[in-house]
Amino acid sequence: MIALLRLLLLMLLAVSAKADELRPGYLELTQQSAQQWAIIWKAPVLGGLAASATPLLPPYCQVTMERPNLSLGALVAAGRARCTRSLDGATVGLSGLEPGDTDTLLRIAPLSRPVQTARLLPGQATTMVAAEPDGWQVARTYFGIGVEHIIGGFDHLLFVVALVLLLQRGWPVVAAATAFTIAHSLTLAGTTLGLIGLPQAPVEAVIALSILFLAVEIVKAQPGHDRSLARLSERLPWLVAFLFGLLHGFGFAGALREIGLPATDVPVALLTFNLGVEAGQLAIIAVVAAVLAGLRRLSPVALRPAVLASAYGIGSIASFWFIERVWT
Repeated sequence: MIALLRLLLLMLLAVSAKADELRPGYLELTQQSAQQWAIIWKAPVLGGLAASATPLLPPYCQVTMERPNLSLGALVAAGRARCTRSLDGATVGLSGLEPGDTDTLLRIAPLSRPVQTARLLPGQATTMVAAEPDGWQVARTYFGIGVEHIIGGFDHLLFVVALVLLLQRGWPVVAAATAFTIAHSLTLAGTTLGLIGLPQAPVEAVIALSILFLAVEIVKAQPGHDRSLARLSERLPWLVAFLFGLLHGFGFAGALREIGLPATDVPVALLTFNLGVEAGQLAIIAVVAAVLAGLRRLSPVALRPAVLASAYGIGSIASFWFIERVWT
């Protein structure tokens, strides 16, 4: 168990300290007439796309791209394509996508037909334009992004793990995680729609502090003591999770806003993204709870030391993130 915790520490410390690393590229193809398509290409400066990837259309399309401009941490270029044939059944995407580059969200909007979406990844940098697109395609795409965001977003991952370590009880953990998702959804929706917003840099620093707070609460917890004397994080964990969820939502929304979402996709995208986040959280909770249950059954004496070691590890990582975010 201790060896596993040490390995986890090394892996997480090697990861970039940016909160909510979902900073995808964004490629939009909008049909304007039978042969004319408008192109918008946004590539985040951090993530490799700006240096390597370019839009890819079939050979029968003549593509003209304008000089890109730097906007909110991304290179943004508009362009147009004149295609002598329909794109139905054609392959579109990115050329030059290299291992290690960040994901790209692709949106295809044909005339008078449903919008198509896809995720472009290294090794899977193109997709086929469907003649009859699936109406659930957008929902599936953003649900998958939500699941991967919570599992691959180390800030959220450690926050959820810390909740489980603090509470160690099934339904209170699920309730707290759900409150976290609801709050996350509120600020994500508000920021994406332009109703509210906070500067990204201080938000990321305070997110690190929120994880450190939970780590401290784990260390200070007194298992088996009178619940009436328990700390607020143990008596009302859903409230603590909700308040911190508002903050974490600002963190993700700031990153997503840098890339942008087309207005017509926002309702479905936000709903299914947050459903994906909740599904990912429940999966994480199940795994950590299973590990704790196994340890409690096989070696009860080792449970508290293992929880404390994990708390110190999480607190150390959060402290490292906070210092780096304040000084960069």
